Amino acid sequence: MSLLDIRVPAVLLRIDQNPFHHGTLGAARSLGRSGVEVHVVADSAGSPVGASRYVRQMHPPPLPGASPDDVLAVLRRVADGIARPAVLVPLDDASAIAVGRMRDELAPSYLLPSMPGSLAERVADKAELAAVCASTDVPHPTTLIPDSPAEVADAMRRLGLPVVAKWSRPWLLPAGSGLRSTVLVRSVQQARELFLRTEEAGSRLLLQAYLSPGPDRDWFFHGYADHSGTVRAGGPGRKQLAWPRGAGLTAVGCWTPNTQVQALAERLTDELGYRGIFDLDFRRCGATGRYHLLDFNPRAGAQFRLFADSAGLDVVRALHLDLTGRPLPDGVPLPGRAFVVENYAPLAALRAAPGGRELAWYAADDRSPGRVMWAQWCRHVSRRLRERLGTTTAAPTPRLIPRAASPSLTDNEKASS
Repeated sequence: MSLLDIRVPAVLLRIDQNPFHHGTLGAARSLGRSGVEVHVVADSAGSPVGASRYVRQMHPPPLPGASPDDVLAVLRRVADGIARPAVLVPLDDASAIAVGRMRDELAPSYLLPSMPGSLAERVADKAELAAVCASTDVPHPTTLIPDSPAEVADAMRRLGLPVVAKWSRPWLLPAGSGLRSTVLVRSVQQARELFLRTEEAGSRLLLQAYLSPGPDRDWFFHGYADHSGTVRAGGPGRKQLAWPRGAGLTAVGCWTPNTQVQALAERLTDELGYRGIFDLDFRRCGATGRYHLLDFNPRAGAQFRLFADSAGLDVVRALHLDLTGRPLPDGVPLPGRAFVVENYAPLAALRAAPGGRELAWYAADDRSPGRVMWAQWCRHVSRRLRERLGTTTAAPTPRLIPRAASPSLTDNEKASS
């Protein structure tokens, strides 16, 4: 018999167009294996998620940049088809923010955690997060918000090079603009060029002190704050491999006890009155040893399945249980458990995992998404290689006049956070 109330379906929502979002597949499998009827509102153009045996139906999503009213119209259409209340699970910041704004309009068609409608937007906004950390005494890298090119230069002098440049509301970045949510800048000129694109980006540019990466410095915490505010499920994890290296998503993560990270996460969510699933990113300062909060994602992180405990509880199942009035089982944490995203870390997927391991795409009981992913991934990589080769071929012949060499881009500059 399932712990979950299988009479209540789940709707997974993602506005961002990313066919390789393994977190969506993880949520579908987690709930589907428990007998819950799963509907996915996300980009379905060849998505591996749609091949999962645990997805009842794929639904067309709102377009990127959709207004809250557009998102509401899509969700109401899905609700009309399901014809009974469902648990709604946002899987990217844009959808979490839209759902928070429309909580009252979505009831009673959807079950949602009870918290202030503006809180998800507040913590997802990088500028607001800096203020939140200051008010709650949570370590956060020094962050400056310039209002002019002159202030950009002053901020760069105060912070020292290199500096991390972030857009305050990265979910507003227009597709095809070439703008990235986070960039490592190494010159005042580079920072000024970004600042001049503020209107195009749709939010303020932040300049932030750079905490260098290193062994044992990148950490995350996934959790679920239940109706009473108690943090359940999830736990602290260490990022063992990122893609791109030192700057990107978690390609290999390990469930690793860390009382300092856990205490920071629980204190922050308690003081904010946060309810629901959350995903926090930390970096330990090499000089002071303090853990600095880099990001607060008001939704499930892509690697949330790392934290499935001995009772099978993860943050998505915790959400469904809590919102349907069912008790959450008291499972035992499984430190040492690993999570590997095969397309970013294929060799790690082949190594022995004495503490246990879950793969993002392959599953013995659900093989089709893995096959579709590899077919899509090979085409994706081939296309990117052709684009790069085409760019190289089309490049103009270098001038013979000597010039100062430009610094090459690091992984941090190439990657979004």
